[in-house]
Amino acid sequence: MMPVDEVRLHFNPASLMVLNAVLGFLMFGIALDTRVADFKRVLRMPVAMGVGVAAQFIMLPAVTYCLTLLLQPAPSIALGMILVACCPPGNISNILTHRAKGNVALSVSMTALSNALSIVLMPLNFAFWAGMHPTASALFKTIALNPTEMAGHIVIIIGLPFVMGVACAERLPKLAEKIRKPARILSFLCLVAFILGAVAGNWRYFLDYVGLVLLAVALHDALAFLTGYLCARACRLSDYDRRAVSIEVGIRNAGLGLVLIFSFFDGLGGMAVVAGVWGFWDIIAGMALAGWWGRRPPAQGEVA
Repeated sequence: MMPVDEVRLHFNPASLMVLNAVLGFLMFGIALDTRVADFKRVLRMPVAMGVGVAAQFIMLPAVTYCLTLLLQPAPSIALGMILVACCPPGNISNILTHRAKGNVALSVSMTALSNALSIVLMPLNFAFWAGMHPTASALFKTIALNPTEMAGHIVIIIGLPFVMGVACAERLPKLAEKIRKPARILSFLCLVAFILGAVAGNWRYFLDYVGLVLLAVALHDALAFLTGYLCARACRLSDYDRRAVSIEVGIRNAGLGLVLIFSFFDGLGGMAVVAGVWGFWDIIAGMALAGWWGRRPPAQGEVA
């Protein structure tokens, strides 16, 4: 079995273009649920929003970095874990927050703001943490990633569709309401299908290396949810808000990570396996946590 750092997963350019389009459509569907009022709402709950943003863009990458030092995985696996941690929230975080009886308004506002901020912060965050990693930095430097180029790619597949979706929701509310649910379901199913396709097309590699990453992904995902919850608790947010922040920090857009891995890292084995496994494990863990919380109403007096 080849070292995971030497493995390159294959995904043909035509399929990658379609995947980029699917991810853009997914972001458009998310944005149909977003209004300018969601950004204005940030001003009415600055502490909760500040905690959520800091937990996502500062605390989670730092916790992830420490976890890679503790586990000492292969450099490409460490890079994959750091990249996933730097991704914006996944598209099901709002649904899971609702199921968990958390603050959906806070979740929606955090998703909107975090996806907007990630256009700039994601490539800078990844370059910072990957560049200072004691083992992964050497591999990262051989890739010669240009953060500006990555930011431009993120603008195209996240920024533009997101702006278009918000504009549609604001200017054509009846149309947005009509296509909102079908668009989100269809785009999510397409994304899952493409992730399955990426896994199926490289099935031998996933079978060979999934054992190396499964424990790391499970621990990483649990720490992501815990990081959001503890940050919210440390800042004395209500149980209602803590649930929203925990899920928002725990759910990462691994589909975006997979797109970037094939686009900028030539399908680097450890990174791709981490993103692929995270994409499924994250949903399972998030649904389990939301279901557990859903059977336990927020503490009395802690619902806004």
